[in-house]
Amino acid sequence: MRSKEITESIYGPVPSWRLGRSLGVDIIPFKTCSFNCIYCETGRTTNLTIERKEYVSAASVIEELKTYLSKEKKIIDYITLSGSGEPTLNSKIGEIISEIKKLTDIPVAILTNSSLFNREEVRRELSNADVVLPSLDAVTQSLFESINRPHHSLKIKEIIDGLIEFRKEFKNKIWLEVLLVRGINDGSEDIRKLAMVIEKIGPDKVQLNTVIRPPAEEGVFALSQKELCSISKGLPGRVEVVRKFAKALKGEHVGKLEMDIKNLLKRRPCTISDISYALKVDPKDVMRNLTFLKSRAEIRSELHNRKTYYISTRLRKLGQGKHPRRYEPR
Repeated sequence: MRSKEITESIYGPVPSWRLGRSLGVDIIPFKTCSFNCIYCETGRTTNLTIERKEYVSAASVIEELKTYLSKEKKIIDYITLSGSGEPTLNSKIGEIISEIKKLTDIPVAILTNSSLFNREEVRRELSNADVVLPSLDAVTQSLFESINRPHHSLKIKEIIDGLIEFRKEFKNKIWLEVLLVRGINDGSEDIRKLAMVIEKIGPDKVQLNTVIRPPAEEGVFALSQKELCSISKGLPGRVEVVRKFAKALKGEHVGKLEMDIKNLLKRRPCTISDISYALKVDPKDVMRNLTFLKSRAEIRSELHNRKTYYISTRLRKLGQGKHPRRYEPR
């Protein structure tokens, strides 16, 4: 029996090439982040900040998750703190992780841009997670500012130092994500410098990614699978390259499909195959619901890298505008 309502903080499970079926827990308001990445699939950052506070109530998040887990019977590979902003900005993230661990044996993953890892309290608060997936797209300040467009106070050297310290302190898995954009951070010298830093960090593995979904800015292009595989050979340790999702599983009934699809698309653009895989329903059923949602102008489609992505009209409108509004920490 499915829940009759869509929760505010919980979404999915969504398909993830790194985490399988990932149940997202969003503990930050929409587009509140310390970065304004040119490739971001959820659009431009509207609240660029490094201020930590309880943006979303820890108690409400845990109550939502408790209710969800008591009713839902879907397969979940990870409960992932991620969503439409930087989760470590929530000052209660440590408490949220600890409370989730009391509720379930499902492993907890953290998707983070690494921006606050120079802060000892942030590293300490993540200590109970099962796996942390920090990102590192550049290792020089100029390139960092070009691709990640961070809050003006952030320095890439401090972030790298924080990642090195986190590796020393954290006892569980670290999967470092590197996202490459054609012509921006994929040069041979950039990769050489990146490899040296990765060696110092020593993650359990490196996950090499590129621009899969429609990005925040025009002129942001993906690398080919062949190019990624070639670059991976120059990086130290175990390296995984972004891959396509598995085919959708069929034969499992899912009620309220329209609302589930809307919930997914409010968080991220998806292809029919993404939605089908995440919700475990036939692609034909997904297509019927997408057609209906498009007729009501609740979603739109966009072609990117020869694939059609479906996007909530709410999501894309919030990302529009020539320049994101800038918020400074109080």
